[in-house]
Amino acid sequence: MSDEYVSVRGTDVPAVGLGTWRLTGDDCYGAVSTALELGYRHLDTAQAYGNERQVGAALREAEVDREDVFLTTKLNVGNRGHDAVLRSTEKSLAKLDTSYVDLLLIHNTAQRTPLGETLDAMNTLVDRGKVRHVGVSNFGVEQLDRARELSDAPIFTNQVQYNPYWSQTELLDYCAIHDVLVTAYSPLAHGAALDDPVLSEIGARYGKSAAQVAIRWLLEQGVATVPKATSRDHIAANLDVFDFELTDAERERIRRPSKLRALSGFVRGHLPV
Repeated sequence: MSDEYVSVRGTDVPAVGLGTWRLTGDDCYGAVSTALELGYRHLDTAQAYGNERQVGAALREAEVDREDVFLTTKLNVGNRGHDAVLRSTEKSLAKLDTSYVDLLLIHNTAQRTPLGETLDAMNTLVDRGKVRHVGVSNFGVEQLDRARELSDAPIFTNQVQYNPYWSQTELLDYCAIHDVLVTAYSPLAHGAALDDPVLSEIGARYGKSAAQVAIRWLLEQGVATVPKATSRDHIAANLDVFDFELTDAERERIRRPSKLRALSGFVRGHLPV
């Protein structure tokens, strides 16, 4: 299996997917349609994004078989009770116009509902064939360990923020031991990586951009990633990362945990669009 896929628990996941956070309406539909046309086979959405209907429409109208696309959605914070999990997922499936999702995630740890109750309902959806895999997002190591204990179905992934400025070393080690996929969102640190001089210098050696180097750095750690993009050029470029390989020295230079850069990117990413 090439590094275009990450294999976990017998399932091959396209290593680069399209993130759709803050994409709505025609912008979302257009980005997903373009991504599928260009060869993406991994889409990431969430109930909280308010764009499942647009993602589903683009997928339905693309010249791509549904079975060939790895589709992820996430439970909103208010949909953690047993019945709410079942009910909201059925609504998500209707909006996405599909009979199943490949992956259903608990979006974050903030919840009043006991974790076991949420996971029990998610396992019911697996048993019913509505969900193929379950996972979590924004969980620390201890929280992930607890989720693994409580879920009958294996926790397939933990989707977290991960980029050159935001360290996830402890989580990576834990997931490698327990065969849990790490999926990175905000791989470009909400745009902070785009003008990074180290990434740009390394990229110049390969004819690649700073963004492509940041994505490649994640892939070489066995991490899947879901960068968001809207323009055709950026969507294409984010997928064009499989024809070069970083050296050990370059990988070490890229890893530069920085609270300042991470915070700057976070603020930039949450500015009004």
